[in-house]
Amino acid sequence: MHKFAFALFGLALSALATDTRYWSLDTQQDFEKGNLKKVALRSDGRLSLSPAVKEIADVSIPYLWSATLAPNGTLYTAGGPSSDKSAIYEIPRGGQSRKLAELSGMNIFALALDKAGRLYAATSPDGKIYRVSPSGAVDMFYDPKAKYIWSMAFLPNGDLLAATGDQGQLHRIAPNGSGKVWMKLDEDHIRTLAVDAKGVVYVGTEPGGLIVRADDAGNGFVVYQSLKREVTSLATAKDGSIYAAILGQKSTGSQLILPMVQQNAAPPPPAQGQQAQQQRVNVAAPILPTVVPGGSELIRIDADGAPVRVWSHPTDLIYSLALDANELPILGTGNKGNLYRVDSPSQSTLLRGFSSTQVTALLKDGARMLAVTGNVGKVYEVATGLETEGSYESEVFDGGAFSQWGRLHAKDEWNGGTVRYETRSGNLDRPTQMWSPWAPLKEGRVASPAARFLQWRAVLGAGQLNSPTLSQLDIAYLPKNVAPRVDIVEATPANYRFPAPAAVIVPIATTLTLPAIGKSQTTVTQTPPDGSTSPSLTYARGMIGARWMAVDDNNDTLEFSLSIKGENEQTWKLLKDKIRERYYSFDSTAFGDGKYQVRVMATDAPSNPLNQFLSAAANSAPFLIDNTPPVIKDLALTPSGARLQLRFRATDALSVVQKAEISINGGTWSPVDSTVRLTDSKDLEFIVPLDRPVPGEITVAVRVTDEFENQSVAKITVN
Repeated sequence: MHKFAFALFGLALSALATDTRYWSLDTQQDFEKGNLKKVALRSDGRLSLSPAVKEIADVSIPYLWSATLAPNGTLYTAGGPSSDKSAIYEIPRGGQSRKLAELSGMNIFALALDKAGRLYAATSPDGKIYRVSPSGAVDMFYDPKAKYIWSMAFLPNGDLLAATGDQGQLHRIAPNGSGKVWMKLDEDHIRTLAVDAKGVVYVGTEPGGLIVRADDAGNGFVVYQSLKREVTSLATAKDGSIYAAILGQKSTGSQLILPMVQQNAAPPPPAQGQQAQQQRVNVAAPILPTVVPGGSELIRIDADGAPVRVWSHPTDLIYSLALDANELPILGTGNKGNLYRVDSPSQSTLLRGFSSTQVTALLKDGARMLAVTGNVGKVYEVATGLETEGSYESEVFDGGAFSQWGRLHAKDEWNGGTVRYETRSGNLDRPTQMWSPWAPLKEGRVASPAARFLQWRAVLGAGQLNSPTLSQLDIAYLPKNVAPRVDIVEATPANYRFPAPAAVIVPIATTLTLPAIGKSQTTVTQTPPDGSTSPSLTYARGMIGARWMAVDDNNDTLEFSLSIKGENEQTWKLLKDKIRERYYSFDSTAFGDGKYQVRVMATDAPSNPLNQFLSAAANSAPFLIDNTPPVIKDLALTPSGARLQLRFRATDALSVVQKAEISINGGTWSPVDSTVRLTDSKDLEFIVPLDRPVPGEITVAVRVTDEFENQSVAKITVN
């Protein structure tokens, strides 16, 4: 069934008040959360079989930093770090690797071959270039008086270029070993260089993130200034364009991706499954940054000089770059050891991941690609043919509650191959032996037992011509209904009310809003409010109400009924049912004075069939209804010397007398204190001395108010 059909189906299910949900995957971000084994992932979310990969050498050192390829297919590679000498390895096409030579120095970051087949190797941080004969004899060739030599390449006339740091110099060296600084940039490092088919030289820098073209005299012209910090690799294409891998935010001050290695640097923890190989390495390993803020990107500069970004990633860092037989960029990244192909400016493919955590060099050898890695140092052959079988294993899905699993819907194309689906389930949040075993689908449905957690995998088998593909998958599930909870019920202040609920009008669906283009739309369950907040109340004499907090672990729609019972009553009287809000106000004057409780009954019936809904209830603490005003007793106004004395008593049957006021001859109401000065009792006495006004009749009015705002007024008149 098509995804859009699922969306309409999900909407229909919602209208029928059932609770079928879908676990859906259809984007690159969805599938990246799982485990790809010999399976490629395209940026539009399509899975297919990876190119076939074969390990051809394991040299058992921490990192292979550099590599170069002879015309006969022999690979030369070297790395480090080492406490005293770094080795160069020779790997013939189809043959066994051997250690060709050792050089004094901690790391070899650059290798190059001249037309005579002689190998040149550059060491760091002592910054020297050595020439190595086919037999392994080593001669000192050139000393640039620089600390680091990052990259080397030959010009068509046989001169060798060496990119150095930490003074940002490009050296040009004649075949006889005499050389000089050919180009000096106002940058700390010239990190990489490339020479195109016409002999034009390009370099990439750090920390400015510049791509610079050199003329015949070594004068530089900036063809691109990146917002990122470090150009790590360059590759030239047959059409005259150039690709540049760039990483890191300039504002972060991040270190070089190839760090300044110290001899006593602590080794990084071994990658999973690599502990045994790491134990064979006795030299100290460098610490590479696992996270570089800003991630990395690939820029293409067309032959006319126009730049365009064709790939970016927030976390994967481009260590190496090459063009395949179809002139498509291949990217080697860290720190997950991923290999990407950039198919177009809008589409790329994660071809596969390696057990080593960095792909530090890539070289094209005819139709095949050679990948050199770090942590640990290995060499792999990436073929144009596909793996015969691969699998995708999803992340663990949490149904949120004990769930029944339904049908698996997939958008797959077998292309003459096969796609086999399996699932397993459990009630632990990670798969263990206490989960169910992998089980195939049964008539398209998940056969794994009901549980809270689920995982699925697809096994892709190759056809004669093409790989099968999978680009979308949905699994229906139904969480077991759990009774709602009413956690708190409380009465609201007297004489205030909540706003009346807005009338809910269900419109006839005459329009349909589609999701964002390229995105799916399935049944989406939003978390409903729990009642922890409520609207403001407004003054309304005689009104009182209740509010409550209620939740449902299934996120079901809840409906409530509210009942009331007096202190000495035996049965609950219904106030209101079918309430969707988590609050309600009612007229307290319809009830006699006294203590009451309210009960809230919650039901998830709106989201469940008639025989499957559940309910729960909770009571409030006792609260008081008091609509009777206090009584004014013993009101008297008597002479007291040259003044008058006002006496009265205020009593209330249920609540505290909160306030007393007097008005003389119709004047302003003024508060008066009780004899104890506090308003903390149901019975208070008041003695108030008054100045005698002008001779004549005096009228004193008394007003008392209880805590429920009930008032009484009395007056007394004397001459």
